[in-house]
Order: sequence, then C-alpha cells, then structure tokens
Amino acid sequence: MKRAIRQLGAILASLTLLVPAAPSTFAQSSDSNQQSQSGYVLKVRGELVLTNVVVRNAKTGELVKDLKQSDFRIFENGKEQQIATFDFESVDQAAPLNEATVTGLAGTGKPNPNAPAIVARPDQLRNHRLIVMFFDLTSMQPEDLDRSVDAAKQFLRTRMQPADLVALVSLGDSLTVDQDFTADKDALIREVGAYNGTEGQGFAPGATANSNQVEDTTGYTPDESEYNDINTDRELFALRTVAQSLAKINEKKSLLYFSGGIQRDGIENEASLRAAVNAAVRANLAIYSVDTRGLQAVLPLGDASTGSLRGTGAYGGGALQNNMNANFDTQEVMATLSSDTGGKAFFDSNDFAPAFSQIQRDTSAYYAIGFRSSDPARDGKYRRLKVTVNRPGVKLEYRPGYYAPADFRHSGREDRERELEEQLDSDLPATDMAVYLDAMYFRLDENRFYVPVSLIVPGSQIPFVKGGDKDKATLDVIGEVIDEVKRPIGRARETVKLNLDQALGARQRTIEYTTSFNLPAGKYHLKFVVRENQTGRMGSFEADIVLPEMKKLPLKMSSIVLASARQPSKQETPLVRGGQEYVPNISHVFRQDQHLYLLYEIYAPAREKPAGNAAKGTKAGVDVLSSLELIQGTTKVFETPLVQARAINVQSRDAVAMELDVPLDKLKPGQYLCQLNVIDDAGGSFAFPRFAVLVRPPSTASAPASGAQPASGGAGATSSPSSR
Repeated sequence: MKRAIRQLGAILASLTLLVPAAPSTFAQSSDSNQQSQSGYVLKVRGELVLTNVVVRNAKTGELVKDLKQSDFRIFENGKEQQIATFDFESVDQAAPLNEATVTGLAGTGKPNPNAPAIVARPDQLRNHRLIVMFFDLTSMQPEDLDRSVDAAKQFLRTRMQPADLVALVSLGDSLTVDQDFTADKDALIREVGAYNGTEGQGFAPGATANSNQVEDTTGYTPDESEYNDINTDRELFALRTVAQSLAKINEKKSLLYFSGGIQRDGIENEASLRAAVNAAVRANLAIYSVDTRGLQAVLPLGDASTGSLRGTGAYGGGALQNNMNANFDTQEVMATLSSDTGGKAFFDSNDFAPAFSQIQRDTSAYYAIGFRSSDPARDGKYRRLKVTVNRPGVKLEYRPGYYAPADFRHSGREDRERELEEQLDSDLPATDMAVYLDAMYFRLDENRFYVPVSLIVPGSQIPFVKGGDKDKATLDVIGEVIDEVKRPIGRARETVKLNLDQALGARQRTIEYTTSFNLPAGKYHLKFVVRENQTGRMGSFEADIVLPEMKKLPLKMSSIVLASARQPSKQETPLVRGGQEYVPNISHVFRQDQHLYLLYEIYAPAREKPAGNAAKGTKAGVDVLSSLELIQGTTKVFETPLVQARAINVQSRDAVAMELDVPLDKLKPGQYLCQLNVIDDAGGSFAFPRFAVLVRPPSTASAPASGAQPASGGAGATSSPSSR
C-alpha cells in the first residue's frame, strides 16, 4: 500500500496551480549583487519570512487601515527583527478583472474547456481575495457531500464579492483542479454541482473510526492503523501539493478544506503533517477546516457504520468515551492544520456559512510584513512570532509562529525517508553527487532472468568521518524497476555502512554497491538514488534494459561481466564461480597491476551427435569456442588463447559459463577496443560483441579490498558494497 502512496506523490507533484512569475512569499532566497570597480561581487543570501497582520479596533471590531511600516515592530523568539517588506492590501481597492478565468492550467487537472486560459499579471491579483475550495471526496459520506456542496453554492450565489477569486480542487482517485481561479459565478456553481451525489471514494476513516469498539465473540479485532495512516498521508500530500503550487503568488491565500475527518494514530503521519503545514506557511496560505459531518450525536452503541456492541460495555460509560475520543481524533489533524497556518477550524455545526464569512473577514484588509530572520540556524524548530503596533486600543490577528527551515543534519527519520521517496519519484535528476549504474542479465529459465545492478560512487564524493583506524560513512540507496506499462515491479532500499581502512585511501577509490532482481523477458526502466548521510547530498541515475526473448536468438548469450576483482562468496548466483564472486567493473577502467576478468554464459548450445562407436547412453557434447582481442586503432595488439568448452558446466540453466583472465601488466596504458569472439561450432551460430576499456598505470595504493559491512539482501536476491 505504501507504494500506492508513492505513486500518488508522483501524480500530486505534477500539479501546477496558478500564476507563475511572482516571487515566493516565504523562505524566499534573494541575492543582492553590488559590482565594484575592482570587479568583486558581494552576494547576500537571506530567507524572507512573511506574516499577515489584521488590525482591528478593540471595541468596535472595525478594521484599522491607516498604519505605516514605522508603526509596527516584529519579534522572533523575543528578538526584534528588521522589517524588510511592508504592504497593505484591501479588497475595497481591488481593480475589476474583465477575464472570467484569471489563470490557466494547460493539460493539468480538469479545467473548464470552455473558459479562456488567460494568465493574470501579478499586479492584477493585488487587493483580491484568493480562495481555494478543497473537497476531500475520500472522507465524505454522500450526505456530508450534499451539505458541503449546498453551502458552497449558497456562498457563490449570494455572498461572493467582486474582489473574490475562487478555485475548486477535489481529491478522489486523484488530485484534480476542477476550476482554476475565476470570478465567474456560473462556472464555479456548475463545477461544484458536479460533486453533488458523488459517493465517498477511497478510504473513509470517519466512517470506520469506531469499529475497534465492537466486542466480537470470536476475539478478532481488525487492525486498521496502517490502512488509516496511508490514507492520511495521501490527504496531507494533496494539501501540501496545493500549497506548493500557490507559493508563487504574493497575496494571502485561503483554503477552505471540506473533510469528513482525518484519522491519525499517535505520532504516525507526523512528517507528512509537518510538511503540509510548512508548505502552507511558506506559500502564505491559511487553511480553514470544515468538518462536513456537522453536529453529531455520539452514542454508546455507535452509529450505523458499526455493529452492535455486545456485553456490558454500553452501560459503564467506557464505550461512550471511546466513541467520543475516536471522533475527536479525526478532528485533531484538521485543527492542527488550521491553527498552525493562521486559519480556523469549524466543527460540530451543520451551518457552514460562518467558515465563508470568516475567510472574507480575515482577508478583507491586512498588512503583509516580511523580514529576514537574524537566526541563521536551520534546525527546523518552531519560532514564535510577536507583532506590536504603537497605537493603543487595537487588536492584532496574525499567525503565532512558523517552523524554521531544517537542513539535513536536523531532519528526522521520517523527513529523510520522504526526501528519498520524493527524489525517486521526481522527473528531475539529483546531481549533487556523481552516481553511475549498469545492469546485466543472466538467464535462469525459459522466461526468467537474474539481473544484477551495480552502482558506483567516487570516494571523493563521500565525506568520510575518522573513526579509529577506519574511514566511516553511510549511504542510503533506493531504487525501483518499472515495466513497459509504467508498473513498479521491483524495489531496493538499504542503508549501507562503509567502514574502510584508512590505509586504503578511501577518497581515491570507488565505492560500488550491487543488488539484483529476478525479472521476466521485456523492457524495463531502472532508477536509483544514492544519498550520503553527512550532508544529505543525493545523486541519481536512470537506465533502460531489455531482457530478450532467448528463443528468437540464434546464439543465446548473457551479458558480459567485466571485473577487476573477485571476492569469496558462498552465495549461489550467476556471478559466483568456484566460490569467487565477480565484482562488476562498470566504468571499464583498469590498472596495469590488475587483471581483466570476463564472465559470460551461452545457453542451450547445439549438441554434437555422438560418434558412431560411442558407448550407449553417451550424452551429446557441445563445441563452444571463445577468445578476446584487444585493438588499438586498426592494429590488433593482443589476443587470448582460444578457449573451448566441450560440455555444459551449469546444468541448472543448461548453460556453458565462460571465464577469461587477462593480465594487464604487459599492455601499455591507453584505450583499447575489445572484441569478444563467441562461436557455437556445432550450431553454426556466432557473436562478436565489442566494448571499450581504459588501462591506466599502476596505483601506489595497496591492493583493492572489500571495505564495507555486507548489507542485507534487497529487492530480490543479493546486495553488497565494495571498494576498489
């Protein structure tokens, strides 16, 4: 199920909502350059923190609109900050927009095909009220949906003002933009009406929250914790994506979140909740949560979604308390989203009109104040904000604080795991560190292949930590295999501990990680992400591999493994011969003091007919010939002796495994073109694959050795790191 959430994350990441070209309002990186006559450039980098302040008369509640920047002071954790940006916005000053739709979504979501895709300029949005109505269809029952749709239609018909721009978003099977920001009431009412009558989709935690309270005579109690955790992550991912899409709009935004409750168990979903809140704060987005279940009568016996309670639990008060706690639990996440983003939650009421009124009230007129924090720590801690004005008799409304940006060192395990998953799903490669990948294949049976995947990371890319006589570091590796129809069919996830002798010169070596998959014939796409865990830098690599239909090939041959080292192994894989495992050298770079080892297999070679005087029962033999030529320019400079195989030596795969050992000490440094000659003499078939290798002078370092603790097998068969 967690894979389904990762797929959803990839869908959500593709959502782009609203106006480009406007600068970010929070955590905005800014560079100011000053060119001097000497040619030096001074760069100052800061992060803009933006908070909105509503000022009212303490007695009458009327808005105070005549304050200036000098009237305000802002404090972070008790320390005064210098105001960097200041603006006052009021819907009374909104310029009318002639466009029905002020932004467009080309190919995203489900925009109205009849509405013009006109992108508004940032100055056109000034003084407008921007409202996103988010309908979480996964959590609402039909009657809840009817109630929320009716309330939305009533607002659009009678309460929507000329300065209001409204967008519609829904979460069902996927996250959908049903209507981009528009002032067109008819278009909005038409799209909202499409929700009416839709049954709850996906998971419905609000409907199953009390199921654990049923006393079952069989003693079975279903465990729905993982079920609910995954759905909660899905909802929070959707909220975060909408917030991120709104981040480029300067003005304050409001999101009206219609939901039938969000289930959360203990500290689960903490990382997703924090990410959603942070994204909303950075985007200057306030979330107003509305529990669409309305006013509920909590009964000791539960509602119609649960079975009847057995025993005496209904008479002791415990069942009623459990049902009330379960109801409160589904509201807790919604309350947190609202309070931490400067919005408000509306619970236990069948009248949703106050939620719309509150949004209009909070965004009618406000002061936008920005500052660059004097605290450079990127520790992810909560920072309290306090705003004061030098005018008595006023009341201030503003967000009480925000979470500081967190660097990798201060991020938690959930955040780190989420970052890996997001990078794996991202269409953009990670390039902070160099990663190289190669995949090979060996046939296991008629339609299955053993696919070893090797990744290498230059030791110079890894910040090793000294520990005694060892260089220590850890790498996180995550990867997946996707088939032709974009289905994930293989996955790897490991944390590799490196523990290398300092004498080996780890920074001058290459760290190699190997894992494997068992796959049928077909075309596949592989993507792997590697992260070093000192600074959090990541690198990724993608590759395609085709596993052929062997029946169609005249000479059925595996990939050719080139290796510069072999290490003892007790595993039984095609890479192990005689207790020695070939460590693939995917860079094809060798030293003169090394050997060039080759390993490859020929499957189902033709059998020779037994001689006429052969004993009865004699098995037919094979005749497979092979040699390796090294060419520079147009000159063949080296050729190995001809190797001949007369019998099947891997009975389980009906294969002839061929091994070549080429000492490189007699070759001059330089680049060589290698041609491998493989001939099935009995069958009259042959192949002459070519590949390049680079031979370098000997290294002064000691001989290569395994330098990491073996990791557990991942994604199918085996995995191991090594250094060379």
